Amino acid sequence: MTTVLAIDFVSDVACPWCAIGLAGLEEALRRTPGEVTADIRFQPFELNPAMAPEGANIEEHLGRHYGGGAAQMAAMREQVRARAAGVGLAFNQHSASRIYNTFDAHRLLHWARESGHQAALKRALFQANFTDNANLADHEVLAAAAARAGLDIGEAREVLATGRYADAVREAEQLWQSRGIHSVPAIIINGKWLISGGQPPEAFEQALRQIAADNATVRPGPDVS
Repeated sequence: MTTVLAIDFVSDVACPWCAIGLAGLEEALRRTPGEVTADIRFQPFELNPAMAPEGANIEEHLGRHYGGGAAQMAAMREQVRARAAGVGLAFNQHSASRIYNTFDAHRLLHWARESGHQAALKRALFQANFTDNANLADHEVLAAAAARAGLDIGEAREVLATGRYADAVREAEQLWQSRGIHSVPAIIINGKWLISGGQPPEAFEQALRQIAADNATVRPGPDVS
């Protein structure tokens, strides 16, 4: 019997561990055919909501927030790159890469949910950011990602130009923060279980099987014989 799970994946497309965590979760789901299936809903979270339109150098930005020099930043990038490669992702960020505001990307993801293309768009945005080093605040970059995800590029441009879904995204961000989500990725399953961080496929697989088993447990009622 297949267990259907509702998964809220709270994340930012500027978050490398979110990309790694999604790849790990999707691999775990491929490993559990006939046991678990999931409806994944991507929920917005901005790591840098006050980021200027022109973005910021990744090394300078992370250095201000976490400390450390160029050597430590390079070691951190290599660690992330290796973890990404382990789940089939190509990360090409370097010392001159930039971090951008992602609010419009979240608006586009909200729209993509309506047509069932949200997961494909999420992957396309991760690729644009971490593989292509593209500007995620640029509307043409976002529209091109939408087209790669199977969405209509003209409608994507209209969503971006008109500011549609801005209020909905802000409300969703505030909702998840009010529920205690202050770091990402945060993976909430059936509104009950929380898995934090960019876990490897094995960790997700174990968790999914355990949750499915818990859901399938039938507790007997009182003996009235």
